[in-house]
Amino acid sequence: MRSWDVIVLGAGAAGLMCAAEAAKRGRRVLLLDHAKRIGGKILMSGGGRCNFTNYHIEPSAYLCQNPHFVKSALARYTQWDFIGMVEKHAIPYHEKTLGQLFCDESAQDIIDMLLKECKDAGVTISTRAQIGQIERLRSNDDASEAEGFSVATASDTYTCQSLVVATGGLSMPKLGATPFGYQLAEQFGLKVLPTRAGLVPFTLQPVDKATLEPLAGVSLPVVATSEDGTRFSENLLFTHRGLSGPAVLQISSYWQAGEQVLFELLPVGKLAQGIKDHPNQELKTWLGHQLPKRLVEALFLREEWTSTHITNKPLKQYVPKEIAAIEQLLSAWAIKPGGSEGYRTAEVTLGGVDTDELSSKTMMAKKVPNLYFIGEVVDVTGWLGGYNFQWAWSAGWCAGQAV
Repeated sequence: MRSWDVIVLGAGAAGLMCAAEAAKRGRRVLLLDHAKRIGGKILMSGGGRCNFTNYHIEPSAYLCQNPHFVKSALARYTQWDFIGMVEKHAIPYHEKTLGQLFCDESAQDIIDMLLKECKDAGVTISTRAQIGQIERLRSNDDASEAEGFSVATASDTYTCQSLVVATGGLSMPKLGATPFGYQLAEQFGLKVLPTRAGLVPFTLQPVDKATLEPLAGVSLPVVATSEDGTRFSENLLFTHRGLSGPAVLQISSYWQAGEQVLFELLPVGKLAQGIKDHPNQELKTWLGHQLPKRLVEALFLREEWTSTHITNKPLKQYVPKEIAAIEQLLSAWAIKPGGSEGYRTAEVTLGGVDTDELSSKTMMAKKVPNLYFIGEVVDVTGWLGGYNFQWAWSAGWCAGQAV
C-alpha cells in the first residue's frame, strides 16, 4: 500500500502514541523510522526502567517560549490517562522519588505496550526507512489547494493526507538523533528556535578542575539555584568530567553559558547551631559530620576559602564576621561551569519548532494544513523525572485525535 491517511515520521514515544491513537479512529496509518530498533531512547531511559511519567505533572514544569502552549495537551491527556494504559497492560510500576514513576522490570514493557496498541489498532510500522524528499501534493483542479504529502524513502514513495513529524531532537546522537525535523519545519516555512542541550552535566573551568576532579563519585543533597532564580533541591554528583546528578541536570536547562550556579551545601543557621551544640569541635571535624569528608578537604583548598583567611579551629573561637563568611561560602557556593557535556549525554534538546507556529490543541502547523509536529522536535522541554515522556504522550495523543 502506497497511499495512507496518515504517515508518522519517528517511532519514539510521541510517534508511537500518535500512530496508535490515529489508527483507533479508523485512520490508515504508516509509521516510519530510520532506526532498525524501535524506541531506543525509551529503552535506555530511567536506567533501563523508563521513568514514564510523574504524579505531579503541571505546565510550570516545562520550558517553552510560550509557557501557555503546553496547558491544553497536558489537560486533555493527563498522567492519569497514561497510568491507566500502563495498568490496563498489567505493567508493574513504582514511585521512586518526587512522584517519578518507573517500571518494576524493564523499559521494554512500555515499548511492548505501545507496539501492542499500534498492532491492535492496525498501524503498519516500517523500520530502517531512510526518508528522502517530502513534498506537498496539489489538487489538479486548484493548484493552491493542498491535497496531502508525498514521502520518498530509499525503497518507495508514499502519499498521505496528514503528515506527523515526531523525529525527536539532537540529544543522544548515538541513538540516531538528527536535525531532520527542524530542517523539515524550515522547508515548510515554520520558524525553528535555536537549540541547545538540556538536562545535561556540566564541565568544569580549568581553575576548578584541580580541586574538584578528585571528588569523582562524591554525592550529596544540595539546593541548586540558577541566575534567573530557579531552584532545585536534588543531589549533586561530582564526576571525572565535572558536575552531574539530578540537581545539575535540572538546573542545566535554566543555565546560559557564562553564568554561575549557586549550590547550598548547608543552609544558613546550620553553623550557628553547630557552635551552640558542639563549641569545642574544630570546624573541619564538625563539617565532616555534615558533608562528605573529601568535599570538606577540597573546600579548604579552594581560593574562595583561602582568601577569607579562615583557619581550622574550635567552633567557639570564630567571631561573627568569620561565621558570616563561612555560612556564605556554604550556603551559596558559586561555580561557573566551563560548559555542558553537550548533546552526547543530554537527555533532551531545548528549543526547536516554535510553538507559535502550531495549534496547542492539535499540534498542526497553522500555515500548513495537515502537517503536525509533536514531541521533542517542538520547543517544549520538561523537568527531569518523567515530564518529557508525559509531553510526548500528551502531544502524540492530541495529534492522534486530529489527523
